[in-house]
Amino acid sequence: MAGVALPPLRALGTLRTSTLVAAAGSLCSPRRACCALPPVWRTCPVRTLRLCAALCAGHNKWSKVRHIKGPKDEARAKAFNKLGMMIKIAVKEGGSNPDLNLNLAHLLEQCRSKNMPKASIDAIIKSAEKAKPVSQHMFEARGPGGCLLLIEALTDNISRTQQDVKRLLARHGAMLSDGARHNFNRRGVVLVPGQDVTTERALELAIEVGAEDVQETEDEEEKPHLQFICDMTELRKVRSALEELGMQISSAGVEFVPRTLLPLDRDQLDVASSLIGALSDSPDVVRVWDNIQADS
Repeated sequence: MAGVALPPLRALGTLRTSTLVAAAGSLCSPRRACCALPPVWRTCPVRTLRLCAALCAGHNKWSKVRHIKGPKDEARAKAFNKLGMMIKIAVKEGGSNPDLNLNLAHLLEQCRSKNMPKASIDAIIKSAEKAKPVSQHMFEARGPGGCLLLIEALTDNISRTQQDVKRLLARHGAMLSDGARHNFNRRGVVLVPGQDVTTERALELAIEVGAEDVQETEDEEEKPHLQFICDMTELRKVRSALEELGMQISSAGVEFVPRTLLPLDRDQLDVASSLIGALSDSPDVVRVWDNIQADS
């Protein structure tokens, strides 16, 4: 979710639209969503939208623990670098024509929304076409408290990257662990600004556009956003439907969404935050996803 969320660890929750429709007649009175709970990289702080006031309490600890703000120029440069790596992966997978490569088209829109210079974007695409062969690799890891991590990397030297990742994991009491991938589903995620959108309206939007889940989250500037999660094949349709309903699209793309979440205590969250920050700063790492939920 998380997730340019360029990096976020997230405390995810889900709300199934099919359940909402079935239960529409017996829901308790909706109210405006309360503030986000504290801290993947998919990912920024996240929490489930609730219809019942009794379930809508607390702060998103994970977002606050995990999100470390650096100088704006440095953060902007890192964001551009990660976007560039994601563009290279998209070009490698689907070619350099955004009309034929939906993932690339979504990334280019993210670049424009981040005010990335067009000349820089064009240079990245051209370099991706002519660059020496690089490989995309997904590392599976088990982190502090037993949390699961997916670490996406783009590298021209897999041995070097693997050693770097293993070193960072070991430094934080984590290790590579086959099987972590099975706890994540690859889903389409559409991010829209969430200011002045009530909980009730967010749920209505999810049902109207055919999204499976809707979550409340924050971007890197801690501005409220809504994440609409759908099947990958429905990404274009959900995005278009939201636009037709007057919603501004902040980003849209494919991410790894955890099937189940693991609560961590404050000390474990601190270590996990440090680990994901270190991984995200690694030059070969593109994104990091996790299944972390803040312990309330």
